[in-house]
Formats: sequence, structure tokens, C-alpha cells
Amino acid sequence: MPLIPEEPQIHESVPGPRATPAAGRTAPTPRPVPGPGPRPAPRRPGSPGPNRGPAGTSSAQSQRTTSDATKPVPTAPAASAAKAAPTATKATPQIQLIPATVDGALDAADEAVDLLLDSGRPPGEILVLTTGEQHPWAAHELSFGEASYWAQHDAGDDVFYAGADADRLKDRPVVVVAVNGGVNDAVARALPEAMGRAGTLLIVCGDPERINTLIGPGV
Repeated sequence: MPLIPEEPQIHESVPGPRATPAAGRTAPTPRPVPGPGPRPAPRRPGSPGPNRGPAGTSSAQSQRTTSDATKPVPTAPAASAAKAAPTATKATPQIQLIPATVDGALDAADEAVDLLLDSGRPPGEILVLTTGEQHPWAAHELSFGEASYWAQHDAGDDVFYAGADADRLKDRPVVVVAVNGGVNDAVARALPEAMGRAGTLLIVCGDPERINTLIGPGV
């Protein structure tokens, strides 16, 4: 089965055209606020009084209307954070099954890792699990002690190999499982746990008939 993980394409947003004023039109100039001026001339008989507005409205009434219009309008209270921010759910990773025998599962897993790296996947995003014997790399690193072994896992800058039953593993975008042994009950537990640790892609290398029997044909 070809193993070409699908990567999301990122398209840069193209800024839209900027609005420009139409030719021949100028933006309106704000009208200045009138300040104190000279004393008005005496009114002629029959003309509106100095304290009357254009529609018979007194200046005091006009000031009250203007004052009311400039008062801030109260806004509705903000919704609670629990309602405004819905809980995000984790997406189901893509699953690929690579047919392999028990003896060939490790080789199939190594080949899958090589293809992932060749496709541009960063090494720190890949976790390789085994259901039977430890991968040779893991066995070698564990010979120097668990402290240095798990320090490499926590650094997260390279491919990490571990047993499927390890309890200190962190999630990674890609998880590769080599079904290279183990009893059926252990394999049946390991595969769903590996799926939970995979962010975008889960690759299972093993006997398809055995895997489908243990966890169903969906894998």
C-alpha cells in the first residue's frame, strides 16, 4: 500500500482592493463648533427672539436635545465565557494499514518512517510503537538508562521508538505501530491507544486479518 501522507495546503490570503474615493468627489469637511461671538444685533419687530430656535424651539430645549443625543447608549452584558467558547473536539486521524508478517512488521515500520521523512515530515513528529520486542534503537538507548532514554522523548526533536505499553508517551502527529508480536488482548488494547496518541495519521504494520479480527475492519 503506498504511504503518502496527505498534508494540508496553506493558501495565502490575497488582500482585496482598497476603497478609493470617486473621481471629482471630496470628503466632507467637519463643520467647526461655533465659539463665543459678538453680541447679536437688536431684533426687528416680528422677528424671532434671540433665544428662539428656527422652529420656535428655545435654545435651552435645543441644548437639552443635543445633550440627550450625546449620552452613551448602554450595551447588553457580554455572554458568559462558557457559552461563547465551545469545547474543541479532537479530529480522528487518518488510518493506513501496511500488510506485514510478524517477522516483517519492524522492517515495514522502518520503511514507513523513511517514506515519511522523505516526504518532508519532521522527525520529531513521528512515534514508532512495537507490540512485541523492542525496536533495536529503543533497546540500544535503554542500555544507557531510562533517564537519558526518556529525555530524548521529552526533547521531541527526533523519531522516538517505544513499546506500545509504555505509560510515559506523549501525543505526536504521526504514530506508526509495528504489530511484531504480543498476545491478542495486548494488541487489541494497543491499537486504540495508539489512535488516541496520533494527531493526524496512524500507520499500522501487521497481518490485516489478525488486526481486523481484533479491532474491526475499520483499520
